[in-house]
Amino acid sequence: MEKELYFASDEQAKKYERIRKVRLFFVYFFLTICALFTLIPFYWMLATSFKTAEEVQRIPATFIPLQPTFQNYINVFSGENAILLRYIGNTVLVGILTTIFEVVITILASFAFSRLEFKGRDIIFALLLTTMMVPGEMMIMTNFTTIARLGWLDTYQALVVPFVASVFYIFFLRQNFKQIPDELYYAAKVDGNSDFKYLWKVMLPIARPSIITITILAMIGSWNAYLWPRSVCVEADMKLVTDGLMYLFQNEVGGTSDHQIMAATTVVSLPLLIAFACFKKHIMRGVARSGIKG
Repeated sequence: MEKELYFASDEQAKKYERIRKVRLFFVYFFLTICALFTLIPFYWMLATSFKTAEEVQRIPATFIPLQPTFQNYINVFSGENAILLRYIGNTVLVGILTTIFEVVITILASFAFSRLEFKGRDIIFALLLTTMMVPGEMMIMTNFTTIARLGWLDTYQALVVPFVASVFYIFFLRQNFKQIPDELYYAAKVDGNSDFKYLWKVMLPIARPSIITITILAMIGSWNAYLWPRSVCVEADMKLVTDGLMYLFQNEVGGTSDHQIMAATTVVSLPLLIAFACFKKHIMRGVARSGIKG
């Protein structure tokens, strides 16, 4: 009897293992297809950036460059195309300023909404959350009118000030702060520590992964911004890199063609890929720690 039970359980184990392998096969097959759809455009961009003008026009197209050349990367930063360096500089400056202000305001607001007790706190936070339901595109006209009346068109203020606060980041970090035990706050108050010292010494070190995540996402958001910078900046010297790439696409400055445009796009995309590769663990850890708590 025991022998029959042993064989039955062994057969069930083998059947379960076969089912598990079949499921894993389909899961990995689906993920591989999704990865190919994501990676092939990046590969095509990179491969085209190393092709010559003649090879770009070749039919059928070549999947691997026959005569790889770095001349495209030299051309996009020389002559009239050198203005792309100005666009990259503008983007870095705006990204740094926006990220600094956004992170500081997010930390202070998240601390206030998660730890401090003041009248109307929950109502104010609920009103802020309702703004997340409104698409950002709907507020472009009102923001543009405000910026125009202030005389900030074609200035760095127009690119930075409207984005110094993010309701989503405040909500994201507040959920992390809410997970910190109240006993730590009461113990700090008993020891005579101020709210700011408690925030600096206790909450920020605990929430560091989430803060790093917010910093990276804010910088990426500033780097990828297109619609708002294009709306408030008309002068060529004030454009950001996304608008600069469109300038190359539409006007073909200095005889820029597809292979040189792909070279410029690769250069612009590279910092984001490097940032994600270096900080992906912090991003995943910060998202995992954010949780959902009332």
